[in-house]
Amino acid sequence: MLITHDTRCALDTVVDLVNTAPADETAPEGLPDVPALAEFVRNHEVSDVGVVSSADLSAVRAVRARFAAIFAAPDARSAAGLINELVAAASTTPRLTDHDGYDWHVHYYAPGSSVADHLAADCGMALAFFVVAGEEERLRRCEAPDCRRAFVDLSRNRSRRYCDSRTCGNRLHVAAYRARRKEATG
Repeated sequence: MLITHDTRCALDTVVDLVNTAPADETAPEGLPDVPALAEFVRNHEVSDVGVVSSADLSAVRAVRARFAAIFAAPDARSAAGLINELVAAASTTPRLTDHDGYDWHVHYYAPGSSVADHLAADCGMALAFFVVAGEEERLRRCEAPDCRRAFVDLSRNRSRRYCDSRTCGNRLHVAAYRARRKEATG
C-alpha cells in the first residue's frame, strides 16, 4: 500500500490524538486544556488553524472519541460507517495544495474549518484509505495487557502487536523469559 507523506502525517496525528485519551478514570487527560491543544496542533503541524479555544478543545475531544471507535471497529463495514459519519460531519472540501515546502497533496478540510473538522476530515480520509485498500486490520490497539494505545501497523507482514516494541513488547518478552526461567528452576 502506497502511503503518501500527507497521509502518513495524518495517520501519525490521529494515532497521537487517540492516545491522548485517558486509558481509564485514573489516568491523566492528554489534552487537559487549551494550551495543550495548541501545542498538539503546533507539534503536528496542523495547517490553517487559528487560535484555539475551549470550544475547540471540547470538539476535538469529541472527534477523538469517534476516532477511538474506528480503531475498535470489529470489521470493515463498521469502520467504514464510522468514518463516513465523521467525514460527512466535517463538511470535507478536497483541494490540492503545495505549502510549506511539500509537494502537491490533498487537503480534505474546508478553508476556515475548526480544528476538530480539520482533524476529522484529513485524518478520517487517511483512515478511509486503509478501509478502501482492505487494510483496516492495520488499525490496532497494543496487545500488552496494561496498554491499549492505538497504532497503525505498517509492517510488511502485518505482524506488529505492540505500540512500541522497545517498551511494551520488550517488557512482555522479558516477563515471559523470567517466567520460563522461574519454572525451569522451580
